[in-house]
Amino acid sequence: MTTVLVVDDQPLQRFGFRMLLDAVAETEVVGEAAHGGEAVRKAAELRPDVVLMDVRMPGMDGIEATRRITAAGDRSRVLVLTTFDLDEYVHAALRAGASGFLLKDARPEELLAGIRAVAAGDAVIAPSLTRRLLDEFARYGPVPGDDGTDDARLRSLTDREREILVAVGKGWTNGEIAARFVLSESTVKTHVGRVLAKIGARDRIQAVIFAYDHGLARPNAG
Repeated sequence: MTTVLVVDDQPLQRFGFRMLLDAVAETEVVGEAAHGGEAVRKAAELRPDVVLMDVRMPGMDGIEATRRITAAGDRSRVLVLTTFDLDEYVHAALRAGASGFLLKDARPEELLAGIRAVAAGDAVIAPSLTRRLLDEFARYGPVPGDDGTDDARLRSLTDREREILVAVGKGWTNGEIAARFVLSESTVKTHVGRVLAKIGARDRIQAVIFAYDHGLARPNAG
């Protein structure tokens, strides 16, 4: 059973999500919040597996709420819901620690699959969409003054792990990485897990952002 906190300033939108999630046995809505401040409080109190987070809300917005929830270090992971697929707010939300995003008009099966993926520690964003997202994300540039040369996390990677991180940064799937480096997919999965642990990334999308921030990936890189 995956527990979910629904955050949206529109009552009808919250009601719709609750109806959908309560209609399936695998998810349970344990709470609702109408703004970011309430979301932070309820996430700390209820410790849901997944927080469905709206971005644009009065008062504390979804970006700041995401930052506070992920910074708390609890198990809750944030899945951002947005009206626009390349909204600049989404890039900020990903930097704040969100595990991915979906459009609000996603099909029910897409939303449920996204919740399952986030709860399992994966990123929701598909590789093809990752490429689009990060091409747009890169417009904002890497963290100022951070070229990665003095980052102990990068120095801790083996040569192979660094290659894997670069490939992840390009949005490649495990299958694509396996074909490129002549490895089994299970071996690639093991390498990806080690990379995530060493760089302190909660999931694959955070690893992509890390690669961009440290100059290991570039827009439209092949």
